[in-house]
Amino acid sequence: MYEQLRKSITALAFVVAGLAWGQAVAQDPKAPPAISPNAPDRYVVVPGDTLWSIAERFTNSPWRWPELWGLNRDEIKNPHLIYPGNVIVLDRATGRLSLAQGTVRLEPRVRVLGATDNAIPSIPASVIEPFLSQPLVIEPDGLDNAPTIVATQEDRVFIGAGNRAYVRGMGESKESDWSVYRPGKALVDPDTDRTIGYEAIYLGSARLLRSGEPSTVQLTKVTQEVGRGDKLIPSGAPQAVDYAPHSPHVFIRGRVMSIYEGLSKVGEAGPNSIITINRGRADGIEVGHVMALYRYGAVVTEPSKDPYQPGQKIELPEERYGLVFVFRVFDRVSYALVMKITRPVHPLDVVQNP
Repeated sequence: MYEQLRKSITALAFVVAGLAWGQAVAQDPKAPPAISPNAPDRYVVVPGDTLWSIAERFTNSPWRWPELWGLNRDEIKNPHLIYPGNVIVLDRATGRLSLAQGTVRLEPRVRVLGATDNAIPSIPASVIEPFLSQPLVIEPDGLDNAPTIVATQEDRVFIGAGNRAYVRGMGESKESDWSVYRPGKALVDPDTDRTIGYEAIYLGSARLLRSGEPSTVQLTKVTQEVGRGDKLIPSGAPQAVDYAPHSPHVFIRGRVMSIYEGLSKVGEAGPNSIITINRGRADGIEVGHVMALYRYGAVVTEPSKDPYQPGQKIELPEERYGLVFVFRVFDRVSYALVMKITRPVHPLDVVQNP
């Protein structure tokens, strides 16, 4: 228990103490850390807190703490055992934080020592949970060999929750829970105009009733109508995002490919929206990376003294306006949560190291 507490104290210090950089960090990435002047001396962790929200109470640069505290990359992957009731103490003389001995009793919830299911997450779990299992990025023809709905209850064209469907390709599978997908549009890299994957459209969930060829499933939830030709993939359990916020260890620059509101694509995004990025595992992206958002500089025409001659065109510099947290990574595509912005996110905006 002492070792677990020691790791918790160290991890929380990493998360908070090394995060104080502000906008000066964007200008000078080697600037020394600084605790926010408005940071509290003590803070009690409560249900609903995240590593990100705690960091913002003390600083506004949540991607610098690993390098400041010498964490290796394996430690970044599982950095915290921080729970509601833990007390964070700030030592203003050293600019460091630690966990006070013991915890504050939070009624009616009491933490059981050794439990890990109520440790605070890196970012709001409820926002990203649907995207931990769907949508799904696949390779070209990636769904071709997946189990396929070949018939529906009473031969209906489309079916909904509670209806049955008959599926070929499951064989004697013992998987009980399945997700239903339909092949979606190509994901085109805006930098190269090349197709880098396809996004499968999540339609709902199904439960296996009887194995065989064909197998029988019952739809338990639908987001869109399901019909013949739709594909099934084992659901599996969504994986919690345990990686702490950190900056990429190599320089990465990409673009926003698309924006989601719920599960529909829209033209711009606000805080807590989901975006897709045209960079992925092959480019060095990993879960937990914090990326900065930039808007391309506009091209303006300089006023001309000669009314018959146009002024010189000037390209304005790119402007940084926000941060995103990468929470799901594929080979060439990543999903990120918009954390903090000063203007709406648009497709084709730039993402790069903060």
